[in-house]
Amino acid sequence: MKQLTMKSVDLTQKNIEKIAELFPNVITEARDEHGKVTRTIDFDLLKQELSDVLVEGEKERYQLTWPGKKQAILNANTPIDKTLRPVKEDSVDWDNTQNLYIEGDNLEVLKLLQESYLNKVKMIYIDPPYNTGKDFIYKDDFRGPSDEYLEDSGQVDEDGNRLVQNTESNGRFHSDWLTMLYSRLKVARNLLREDGVIFISIDDNEMHNLRKLCDEIFGSGNFIATVVWEKIHTRKNSAKYFSESHDYILCYAKNKVSDSTDVGWIRKLLKREDSSMYTNPDNDPKGPWKPDPIYANNPYDADYEIVKPNGVILKRPEGKYWRYSKETIDKAITENRILWGKDDSYPTIKRYLSEVQDGIVPITIFSREFAGDNAYGNNELKALMGVDKIFSYPKPTKLIKRLLELTVDIDDIVLDFYSGSASSAHAILEYNSENNFNVRFIMVQLPEQTAENSDAYKAGYKTICDIGKERIRRAAKKIKEETGADIDYGFRVFRVDSSNMKDVYYTPDNLKQGDMFDLASNIKEDRTGEDLLIQVMLELGLELSLPMETKQLEGKTVHYVAGNSLIACFDDNVPESVMKQIAAEHPLRVVFRDSSFEDDSARINVEELFKMLSPGTEIQVL
Repeated sequence: MKQLTMKSVDLTQKNIEKIAELFPNVITEARDEHGKVTRTIDFDLLKQELSDVLVEGEKERYQLTWPGKKQAILNANTPIDKTLRPVKEDSVDWDNTQNLYIEGDNLEVLKLLQESYLNKVKMIYIDPPYNTGKDFIYKDDFRGPSDEYLEDSGQVDEDGNRLVQNTESNGRFHSDWLTMLYSRLKVARNLLREDGVIFISIDDNEMHNLRKLCDEIFGSGNFIATVVWEKIHTRKNSAKYFSESHDYILCYAKNKVSDSTDVGWIRKLLKREDSSMYTNPDNDPKGPWKPDPIYANNPYDADYEIVKPNGVILKRPEGKYWRYSKETIDKAITENRILWGKDDSYPTIKRYLSEVQDGIVPITIFSREFAGDNAYGNNELKALMGVDKIFSYPKPTKLIKRLLELTVDIDDIVLDFYSGSASSAHAILEYNSENNFNVRFIMVQLPEQTAENSDAYKAGYKTICDIGKERIRRAAKKIKEETGADIDYGFRVFRVDSSNMKDVYYTPDNLKQGDMFDLASNIKEDRTGEDLLIQVMLELGLELSLPMETKQLEGKTVHYVAGNSLIACFDDNVPESVMKQIAAEHPLRVVFRDSSFEDDSARINVEELFKMLSPGTEIQVL
């Protein structure tokens, strides 16, 4: 039912619609005086359409641009004063696990992980919003209205994360979606290893733009393939034109280098599933084989005659070509690899299973039998969580495992920064248990609120993160009970929050007389030593999965990361005797607070102490 606008006709838009019918290529997008994206006319192109001579204007070049592209670049490059805080109560096996689950805006998380996971991630898989007008979009421009107004108006959640429902009318626009995804992909690329690869699920609505976006960010030469995934098998006769049954998975490498299989990103083969067609009816000592034709449709540089044992002379079939050289065929005859057949039939050649690569190259069509479909994803989530329709269209673990088969080795890192219901984490746990691998995952998800009338909310899951974390717990328990595999079933939970440091820490020059009380401490009162440790680890580029230990030395709390990789003490007035014990560990880095030293003289003494006892230690202070 169409709603009345209760105002006069917008003649400008009517005229634009008429021009669009004649010249659809001149329709573009721009922002109006209120910052709203709207359809408009590229008048330079329109002039050219209406002219029979070349219309001079700006120099033409091949590019993808939109209102907000510069803002997207700025969003990607601008640093943030935020941190990750540990949430141990939601974690599983905190002390031993190497898996991570991070709650927060994924752009902020990607920025925070830049130092710790630079060039370390082997595979990224994401299933971002499709810009259908029915999904959520992330907003990254935090200027303008006050935080109170944003929360009151429903534009942010209770943690301050911007979250805006993409309206039905805005679904036909592309600019906001491009701005949102561009900045995230730009930052995420830095995390990929040189042989890393990214897979992105998408549908027809933005596929054309995503391909151009990735060409710009990853380089068109690093395009690998577009996979067509059969997401549904039922036919919708209510569809106006076609019943859509597929989505896409776009694949790019960080650095493909060439199409050779032994350089660039490591191309793996899918496990061979058609070996049953290899048999050994004649007890051939070389083992199972299958017959292959000796001619093909494609032209080969081979044109000769074959003489069968019965005297029949064969030329290549009309319109066909020999697949092998005469030398190869002569050798195969000598080795008794030719199956001659009767009369003037064309022979075949034995292809031995032992000579075939241990696997098969994937094709770009993933059938539902091969990689699961939407129904598969829904059913496995329902069976695991005990709630129907707890999450819309979760990706099947079978699909994710197919991508894992193609890319990851035994202890690689996989990142999913649109984690959703955590299908990727579930798939990785299954994959590890089946292969005795230790593939590590990093899941990132905005804590979107579930609707109060939804099955998820009624079941106690107030946010998408609640669903994802519980799914990982249940999947781990189920896999462990069924397989007993000795793998990592845990995960550490972190949550994006404001910096542990007060504003005065970042802008000491702006300190006013009324702010002098802040000098007592530049650290927020509600932050713990573990909070500080995590922020230090992020800045120093240490992985958040490293083992952490806390010890008490003469009443002072001392934190150890990966043995002596980092030792930190954030207590006040740390005595020299404790400093000596720390230096005796020969740490690579030590971190203290300003207040750890009684005065400047004590600070100088500590520096001299480390020069004497542990000269290779890097000393830093908060």
